[in-house]
Amino acid sequence: MVVAEGIVKGYRTPAGYVPVLEGLDLQVQPQEMLAITGASGVGKSTLLHVLGTLDRPESGRLALEGEDVLGLPEDRLRRLRNRVLGFVFQFHHLLPEFSALENVMLPALIARLPTPEARRRSEGLLDELGLATRGHHRPGALSGGEQQRVAVARALVQSPRILLADEPTGNLDQETGDRLHGLLRRLNQEKGITVVVVTHNERLAAACDRRLRLEAGRLQAARG
Repeated sequence: MVVAEGIVKGYRTPAGYVPVLEGLDLQVQPQEMLAITGASGVGKSTLLHVLGTLDRPESGRLALEGEDVLGLPEDRLRRLRNRVLGFVFQFHHLLPEFSALENVMLPALIARLPTPEARRRSEGLLDELGLATRGHHRPGALSGGEQQRVAVARALVQSPRILLADEPTGNLDQETGDRLHGLLRRLNQEKGITVVVVTHNERLAAACDRRLRLEAGRLQAARG
């Protein structure tokens, strides 16, 4: 489902070049739920952005569903992201001026799905995630957990086959975070969505099919 080989990525700063990913390799199987752990600042978010084609590495190969994607032009990548990938971030990035329902509908409308179908899908997802009565509330009227569930619904509205989640429970209390992680696990098992989740929570990571640790720019089997 996801194959990364020899990924090199760093950043140029006034102090010089800072390497982040150094020849990183990764394979994620279809319908797998993979956790990636590691210390703060080690490059976990950078890795997720590369896997999601939001950031290009300096070298290496990335294939999604068997298609080499790093050489694709930006318009093709935008279509791929909209069709294949879903993203859930630590900071939900909901648009505050729109309702929860409108936020969920947005990716489908960008893909030019007819408005009635976009609304039908979005209302169904909000209902499935326990937010049927909250769709017309703006993000500021929702709890942190509700906002993250709206973000999950938004990530799912285009029926992605790969879901990338970057510390999705990082700003939530333990109980709410546990519920959200359980939701991601249920989506993985019941809908067959391949999930790659970056998390600091070792207990949650242990509940995934497999977990890897990012250290010194490369992935290795997590200890413990």
